[in-house]
Amino acid sequence: MKKVEAIIKPFKLDEVKEALQEAGLQGITVTEAKGFGRQKGHTELYRGAEYVVDFLPKVKIELVTTDDHVERAVEAIKKAAATGRIGDGKIFVSNIEEAIRIRTGETGSDAI
Repeated sequence: MKKVEAIIKPFKLDEVKEALQEAGLQGITVTEAKGFGRQKGHTELYRGAEYVVDFLPKVKIELVTTDDHVERAVEAIKKAAATGRIGDGKIFVSNIEEAIRIRTGETGSDAI
């Protein structure tokens, strides 16, 4: 099993969710996040005072899937989240040792 984490622009969330559903993947967790990479924030003007916005709003999507569905998930996220501009985000894939469904006690791929 693999965990796929994606940090994307907030306005791309619906497109990514739909792309994952079309790819036959379900069960995602979405978290609002703030951060920066190469964008390094930007300067804004508020009531005549200039200030730096270091952390930009992002959305973190997490899903756990079987090894054979990872490539499908990554491709769906890449296509749906891409704008071609800086700050599109990143995708991380990591190994999951065990998954357990609390309600039924199912383990492994049966739990996801």
